Amino acid sequence: MRAIILLNGEPYAGKIDAEGARVYCCDGAYRWAHGRVRIDENLGDFDSLASMPDPPPREIYSAEKDMTDGEIALGRAISDGARHIIFYGGGGGREDHFLGNLHLLYAAFRRGVFAEMVTNYARIFVGEGLIPLAGVRPGRTISLLPFGADACVHESGGLKYPLCDLPLRYGSTRGISNVVQGENAFVRSEGALLVLIDREGT
Repeated sequence: MRAIILLNGEPYAGKIDAEGARVYCCDGAYRWAHGRVRIDENLGDFDSLASMPDPPPREIYSAEKDMTDGEIALGRAISDGARHIIFYGGGGGREDHFLGNLHLLYAAFRRGVFAEMVTNYARIFVGEGLIPLAGVRPGRTISLLPFGADACVHESGGLKYPLCDLPLRYGSTRGISNVVQGENAFVRSEGALLVLIDREGT
């Protein structure tokens, strides 16, 4: 199952392909998503809306809770059987929420579910081991950051700056701003990497 989670950050300006996916809309994301993409389930505390969305939520959560609406949606999507999750609207707005949304990618990764966040500027996901970058057009900027712990890139292919047994540690910007040059680029890492692919020109 593929799932789409719509978040109340910067509205996503591109087209959202919801065919074959279950779409979860978090609270105030309804303002930018309604009428643009089919919504199967609205969820959250709805402290950002003046009226209830359509379809009506199954449950209204307390605004005083210990997780974001995005984390609630992630848990619901995984429990519903999602194996591939795409977040839209997760960038911009409040920086604390943006950083929290990156942690949701890591939470999904740790549970064996592939999750990615697509913003107006980048595609972001967490990977480890062999990370294929097929489909990333040459010329795209790609950045690799350790996530959850220090990491090491043992091998790469199709990148302007080859990576071989390169340690990536917290407190260093060494993995920022590489460039994809080949059609079948890849990296192979030990430890989780936050992968950010520039979407400029898409």
